[in-house]
Amino acid sequence: MRFEGKTVVVTGGTRGIGLEITKKFIAEGARLAVIGTRPESVDPVVEKFAAEGADIKGYALNVANREQVEATFKQVVADFGTVDVLVNNAGITRDTLLMRMKEDDWDAVIDINLKGSFNCLKAVTRTMMKARKGRIINISSVVGITGNAGQVNYSASKAGLFGLTKSAAKELASRNITVNAIAPGFIATEMTDTISDEARDAFLRNIPLARTGSGEEVAATIAFLASDDASYITGQTINVDGGLVM
Repeated sequence: MRFEGKTVVVTGGTRGIGLEITKKFIAEGARLAVIGTRPESVDPVVEKFAAEGADIKGYALNVANREQVEATFKQVVADFGTVDVLVNNAGITRDTLLMRMKEDDWDAVIDINLKGSFNCLKAVTRTMMKARKGRIINISSVVGITGNAGQVNYSASKAGLFGLTKSAAKELASRNITVNAIAPGFIATEMTDTISDEARDAFLRNIPLARTGSGEEVAATIAFLASDDASYITGQTINVDGGLVM
């Protein structure tokens, strides 16, 4: 129960890796503010965990919209009193080859994945600075390190999170706020379930541990970075990828 009495905000916390992050923090006693894009995706998650006894509230917004983000974080502080941990997990993909990529495909991915993380980080900073403590974890990807054909927009957005993480870590360290990033590799989710067996085998041949990762393994690493056990770690990126990128 490392997070008993602490308030954790998880963006994109209603499905996939984000849902596993939500589950992990609830299991360790946190009060959860879960952010999703639509009420119909947020409400069932909140109702399920609230029925099980969790202290959880849901908020529907577009993280790329600064006004919505600022208003929502003010409401979170009004509802819970503070924010101790922010997990910037919200993200989208619009994959296609560079020559076929439309401007809207580029803008949408950069707006949600990179600008959205900036908006949420900025919105929570004043609260954490006032409290003189906080943990911020940005969810990037190994493709932000290696690049990936058909994902110039996604790779750029995830690479941008590394710079955001390091710069924010330097700015906020004096107030005892740590900022770190996670770079997941080939994680088993609904998205990866659609990959062909041939493509899956090709991925696995490049992973020393020879298997996909799980959302629970990503969530466990995030919980570590959010805990007091990681109080002397900031500005870092931890790859959760089975050794794919070394």
